[in-house]
Amino acid sequence: MTLFTFNVIRLLTLSAISAGISFIWAPCLIKLLRRVKFWKKKARTRTITNEEAKVFHSLHKDNEVKVPRGGGILIWLSVLTMILLFFALSYLDKPWWLKKVNFLSRSETWLPLFTLVAGSIVGLIDDALTVFGKGKYVGGGMSFIRRLIIVALIGLVGGWWFYFKLAKNTINIPLIYNFPEGINFFIGWWYIPLFVLVMLASWAGGVIDGIDGLAGGIFASIFSGFAVIAFTQGKADLATFCAIISGTLFAFLWFNIPPAKFYMGETGVLGLTSTMTVVAFLTDSIMVLPIIAGIIVIEVGSIIIQLLSKKFFNKKIWLCTPIHHHFEASGWPSYKVTMRFWILNLVFVFLGVAIKLLAG
Repeated sequence: MTLFTFNVIRLLTLSAISAGISFIWAPCLIKLLRRVKFWKKKARTRTITNEEAKVFHSLHKDNEVKVPRGGGILIWLSVLTMILLFFALSYLDKPWWLKKVNFLSRSETWLPLFTLVAGSIVGLIDDALTVFGKGKYVGGGMSFIRRLIIVALIGLVGGWWFYFKLAKNTINIPLIYNFPEGINFFIGWWYIPLFVLVMLASWAGGVIDGIDGLAGGIFASIFSGFAVIAFTQGKADLATFCAIISGTLFAFLWFNIPPAKFYMGETGVLGLTSTMTVVAFLTDSIMVLPIIAGIIVIEVGSIIIQLLSKKFFNKKIWLCTPIHHHFEASGWPSYKVTMRFWILNLVFVFLGVAIKLLAG
């Protein structure tokens, strides 16, 4: 068996195992979240600009107070269990292949694993504060500024590691000058603020966690795309890591599609968006990240456009933002919005991966 074949088998098998493990213990997590009443005590009634959220409230007033948050625990805890389990098994002498199944490596998976766990734990704290109403921000939880600072600090640590430890100081811009490879543009120490900026922009993408099944399907396609990119670059451990995240997301979706048994919550959103940033930089795919995460860009963009339109023209463009709520308010069933956004993002993932593979 060639190394290539073994790595393909490892990637697919561990992804399937992670999905299976997540599927098995998900009902226990759901039962626990329900037992502690891990849901909002009242639906959100104000927008980010402190206006009355009439449209949103009419669409989601019941779900927000009946469905528990914290479903993201299923994702990051399953991934952490998988990576530690196979790391421990690699110390066994027999069978021989156990040593080769381990995918925890300093150069490829240490940083994304740290980011996933760190971001998810911070998100879990925010979810807990939201549930028990201890925050000052809309709907409870940490204040927006506090969360912004924490995400920026995570990005700062990541940027520092890339620049000083991994000696990264260039970004690949595909398809220009030297078609199709593009150019490696030297940015020096600007690599660190760029990393922080992308981390913050990715975190804003958490707004897609607003309809049953939407965030899970979008992130599953994104990490599947990065698994392909990492594998073609010879980063088999990183590719396996991304595939395992996708596997757990498929299990998560089983319980999150309408009617959802739980929501991803900030513990899933913050962990996944920050990890997505790290993986994009590890694969030098930062310039195609806006394509691969195209739906996230559209969602965040819809909010920005709405805010600017209201500020300068005192007029709303969408009935409700992010834009998936606009389609809901327009009469689309939530499942139709979810499935159509899944399809669109798959197209974006195919395009982004193709561009990156073309550039090499």
